[in-house]
Amino acid sequence: MKLVSFDIFRTLGFPNTTVLKPEQFLHHKELLKEADWVLFPEYWQLNALVYGLKCRVFPSIASYRIGHDKVEMTRAFQAVAPQHTPWTMIEANGPRERELVWETMVHPFVAKLPKASMGEGVWLIETREDWRRYCERTDVLYAQEYLPLDRDARVVVVGDRVLTAYWRTQADQGFYNNVARGGRIDTSPVPSVMTDLALRLAKDLEVDHAGFDIALVEGYPYVLEFNRLFGNQGLGQGSELQQAILDYLHCQTEPKDPDGPTDPTPLWPVAV
Repeated sequence: MKLVSFDIFRTLGFPNTTVLKPEQFLHHKELLKEADWVLFPEYWQLNALVYGLKCRVFPSIASYRIGHDKVEMTRAFQAVAPQHTPWTMIEANGPRERELVWETMVHPFVAKLPKASMGEGVWLIETREDWRRYCERTDVLYAQEYLPLDRDARVVVVGDRVLTAYWRTQADQGFYNNVARGGRIDTSPVPSVMTDLALRLAKDLEVDHAGFDIALVEGYPYVLEFNRLFGNQGLGQGSELQQAILDYLHCQTEPKDPDGPTDPTPLWPVAV
């Protein structure tokens, strides 16, 4: 395969790969057109690469489009798995909407900025002052029910399989499980009901490179969000991730047997 990468760190050691700087991509149009895959472009390059130069990109277009914004992500989850999505209110940020959300949500609740990541832009709303400070930071109100958790699971999906899954336990200051905000990694087994949910979501939404954050409440799994560019703290050897990506790209590049076996559609996970 001929590969072009825009992320030297995520594709270090990939065979037959040319690395380009994102801002120079229009100087290499022929190279990009001839590539089998274009890897890890920036979000702002996507339209030009996919629709202008007809490139095949990895991660998938859906991974970019859905993963770019928590509002769009949550709506996608609500469309395909409403029973596994925490109750969420999304409103314009106006005086009536602020009051509506405050009066409707069960307190405490969680508020998020639509495009924050790594645990940033997430508030636990307990008081009117908490709510006022959050509302001053955003154009869109995103309020979600608070789930009583001391941990959640990061489920890493690459291609069409779960690469790994691990727990993220709560930080010393409480509330945050994200490793970037002080959460800790626990490699105890993650129940299949959680990994099954992440994999089903990935397949239904055509997301092929993501770290899904899945919560478990009394044995029932809920999806919180996913990150297209996830951290590698819980992945162990980086070579496993590299090989998983290359295997998936090879599989997607080779023509499929139209008469070959097909996998049955998995059922949505149920409580354990």
